Amino acid sequence: MKIAVDAMGGDYAPKEIIKGAVSSLNKDNFHIVLLGQKKQIQDELKEYDFDKSKISIVNCEENIDSGEFPLTAIKNKKNSTIVIGMNLVKNKEVDAFISAGNSGAMMAAALLIIGCVPKLRRPAIATVLPSLKGKVVILDVGANVDCKPKHLLQFAQIGSRYAKYILKNDNPSVGLLNIGEEENKGNVFSQEAYKILKEKHVNFYGNIEGKDVFKGKVDVVVCDGFTGNILIKLSEGIAKMLFMEINSKIIDELPRTEEMNKLRKDFLEIIKKIDYKEIGGLPLLGINGPCFICHGRSKAKAMKNAIHNAASFINSNIMEHLKEM
Repeated sequence: MKIAVDAMGGDYAPKEIIKGAVSSLNKDNFHIVLLGQKKQIQDELKEYDFDKSKISIVNCEENIDSGEFPLTAIKNKKNSTIVIGMNLVKNKEVDAFISAGNSGAMMAAALLIIGCVPKLRRPAIATVLPSLKGKVVILDVGANVDCKPKHLLQFAQIGSRYAKYILKNDNPSVGLLNIGEEENKGNVFSQEAYKILKEKHVNFYGNIEGKDVFKGKVDVVVCDGFTGNILIKLSEGIAKMLFMEINSKIIDELPRTEEMNKLRKDFLEIIKKIDYKEIGGLPLLGINGPCFICHGRSKAKAMKNAIHNAASFINSNIMEHLKEM
């Protein structure tokens, strides 16, 4: 198994990206292909002791910065890490590509270079969050800021397959994120999406509100990328605020007993469930090859987990199941 990693993408590249790539080698049996300026990558690798046969470098003279317009950058920077990474996936020279770089460029390059699986028109970024009843898949969380109601049906279909084959849920239920539970709630977009989801062959629960996501009312939540992105970033912000408040005002004040140490450990385990560093990278579902988008602030831990999660994604053979739609 070969996994390509954009060594130049993200706020802390290449140092933290390379550190995460090297640390990932201690667990799974795969080969890392680092994309970026060869000399810079080689200098960073000198800091680590690792099996030299497990990492190779593909020299890329260009990089797409976070502020660049995606389509223009892809057109003008053919030797960028993102364009070369997508071509490696397309030509089956690697099994997956991971980047913490320009997410818009990742989306555009994936569509233009690799393309969608048959019958799909729009890919979606999916994430998995905890709920009181287990795990819930949410998509789209950023790939499609503007989309049509019919695209949400495809999000429901690919999200259901992801829940089935990755989370081992044989019959996942699907909910449409809305401002109320009634069928006539929401704007024209939401009302039309409701009708389409209700008529098609998905296990459609109906509308759910934001407060229902973490209750576990459904296994898959579908929405447009604008709404989904706000949802996950709001959740991330609330989680961080609660962690800081509880940790500083309660946990740190508790006596250092065995029982209290266990409580601290349990508290940290809960926080880890919604920590982007633990999730690593989010799959761009629907693209005809495994691609993962990481948080721009990803450091070594996040990249290490992104690589491990990509390996699990590949081993699940979910790409073949998505092509069965």
